[in-house]
Amino acid sequence: MIEVSHLFHDYTGKGQYAVSDVSFTISKGEIFGFLGPNGAGKSTVQNIMTGLLRLQKGEVLYDGKSVKTLGPEFFNRIGVSFEHPNVYTKLTGFENLSYYARLFDVPTQDPMKLLDMVGLREDAHKRAGAYSKGMKQRLVFARALINNPSILFLDEPTAGLDPATASRIKDIIRQKQQEGCTVFLTTHNMFVADELCDRVAFLNEGRIVAMDSPRNLKLRYGERSIKVEYREGGKVKSQLLFLEKDSDRALLHDIIDHYDVQTIHSQEATLEHIFISLTGRELV
Repeated sequence: MIEVSHLFHDYTGKGQYAVSDVSFTISKGEIFGFLGPNGAGKSTVQNIMTGLLRLQKGEVLYDGKSVKTLGPEFFNRIGVSFEHPNVYTKLTGFENLSYYARLFDVPTQDPMKLLDMVGLREDAHKRAGAYSKGMKQRLVFARALINNPSILFLDEPTAGLDPATASRIKDIIRQKQQEGCTVFLTTHNMFVADELCDRVAFLNEGRIVAMDSPRNLKLRYGERSIKVEYREGGKVKSQLLFLEKDSDRALLHDIIDHYDVQTIHSQEATLEHIFISLTGRELV
C-alpha cells in the first residue's frame, strides 16, 4: 500500500506551490494514473515519491514506512522510467542495461531479453546516442524493468512511440500488473490512461480535481448519449440524444415506434472531455 497525504511542494520558497494538498492511496497490484497537462505537477509528485525531491510538507508512506526513512532496499524494489530519456549516449543499448544492472543488490534480468521485449534486439550493440527518441524511450522503459521491481513509476511511457510499439509497451505494463507489480503512471494521454488504469486522478495546477476509476468518472461527469440512425422518406437520418433529457428520451421512443431504425450506438464521454469540463483546460 502506498499512501500520499497532504503533499505540498514549493520550488520558490515563497509559498507558490507547484503541488498543493495532494492525497491519494495506491493498492498493491493497482495501475494508478496521475493525469494532467504539462506543468500540472505530475512529475513533481513522482519525484517526491521516488526520493529525487526532498519531502517538504505532507507524508509519503510505503507499507507504513515514510519515504524519508527508506534506504537501499527501497531502491532495489522500484523501477523508474522518465519522460525525457537519460541514457549514456556513448554506450550501446546493451551496455546501458548491463551497467545499470550492476547497481542493484538483487537478481536482475538478462539485458538482451529486455531489449528483445521492447523491440531493440537488432540495435542492442548500437550506441544509444544514435537511437531515435522513440528508441531511447524504449531503452529507458526496459531499464526500469531490469531489477524485477515490485513498484513501477512510469512517466509518459508511450510518448513518441508509433502505435504498434506503444501497444507492445502497454502489453508489458499489463503483464507486470498480472505478476503483482504496482504501477504509478503519469501521463497527459487520456486514451492510454483509459486503457490501462484501474483508477485515475486528475491533477490541475497542483491540485487533484477528481479521482476514481475511468468508468465511474465517465458515469459521474459524462453525459450519457446515444446516436440513432433511422430511415425516413427513403433517406437515412441520424440523431444524437442525451438520455438525461426527458425530451430526448421521448424522441428516442418515437423514433423506435415509427421509423426503421438502422443503428443505435452509445456515445461515452472520454476522460479528456471530462477533464476539460472540470478544469476548462486542454491537455497540452
